[in-house]
Amino acid sequence: MRWQGQQVGATDAAALPGLETLTGLVRSVTTPEFAGVTFHEVMARSALNRVPGPSAMPFDWTVNPYRGCTHACVYCFARGTHEYLDLDAGADFDSQIVVKLNVAEVLRRELAKPGWAREQVALGTNTDPYQRAEGRYRLMPDIITALAESGTPFSILTKGTLLRRDLPLLREAAASVPIDLAMSIAVLDEPLRHLLEPGAPTFAARLETVRAASAAGFRVTVFLMPIVPHLTDSVEVLDTALTQIADAGAARVVYGAMHLRPGVKPWFQQWLARERPDLVPAYRGLYPGAAVQAPQGYRRMLSARVRPLLARLRLRGGLEEEEAQPSTRRFRPGPVVTTSRGRAAAASVPTLF
Repeated sequence: MRWQGQQVGATDAAALPGLETLTGLVRSVTTPEFAGVTFHEVMARSALNRVPGPSAMPFDWTVNPYRGCTHACVYCFARGTHEYLDLDAGADFDSQIVVKLNVAEVLRRELAKPGWAREQVALGTNTDPYQRAEGRYRLMPDIITALAESGTPFSILTKGTLLRRDLPLLREAAASVPIDLAMSIAVLDEPLRHLLEPGAPTFAARLETVRAASAAGFRVTVFLMPIVPHLTDSVEVLDTALTQIADAGAARVVYGAMHLRPGVKPWFQQWLARERPDLVPAYRGLYPGAAVQAPQGYRRMLSARVRPLLARLRLRGGLEEEEAQPSTRRFRPGPVVTTSRGRAAAASVPTLF
């Protein structure tokens, strides 16, 4: 949803330059608890987003209470979508967070329409609904309640341990509608995780969330994604990670190599040149030019490493492109829109591969 698609108009001197009179902007908020982050609170016209027709996803509807994400994962596939707001896909994605204050109220109205067919709705397909800001805004409980009371099945994909707060509500809702829960857990090594996902919960904290959700009666899927070439793809690392995931009670694991979409690639290139310049040549070979995915040969190698481990640990699941369940199909964002801010940000980053 573009900023221009919001409902209520306001003027705010604290807004980003050029965005002071955005239609729908209620106010821009900063707080010491979130140093360097600005929350742009808006009133949304719509809550349900229809997935484009050509998409391969097995559901047609999503709800995104937030845009941008303070998890700040350098590889995040959704970075390019921030350019739809005329913000850049790098630092702005991490620090300029759009909050749809009235999302649950609007959702209730949309779910009550006679034409609503109670199709599957996915949460967490763009940015994380349980990022840290959810602790402040508490949008998810009303969203969960609205979906359950309307008889609408839904799925949640998150890295956020705040999911634990809502487990009693989700358990109650699951008595009325099917609910799929999935936790994204990618990086075992804590120093490396902090470099790649500086604002996200630790591997251990996410495992505890899987354990809590499993104890609450949910069959939790874990996304071991993205597996980052030459950093998290060794047999030893994968074995340790999967063993801990199995011990936490996960029912299913979906794994896949990192994608580098156009909005993400320059940001990741910058990170790689700064943190691991020795790997730049290897990545030039894996993701040349406009390539988004690692080559098929690498993905086959990855599968050859992971499949025996899944079998030994008696975990269901598989390579991401082979999985077709609603809670485990990857999100494919729409066309990348290059804005003036995006072009300026991209021009400042040298092309490495």
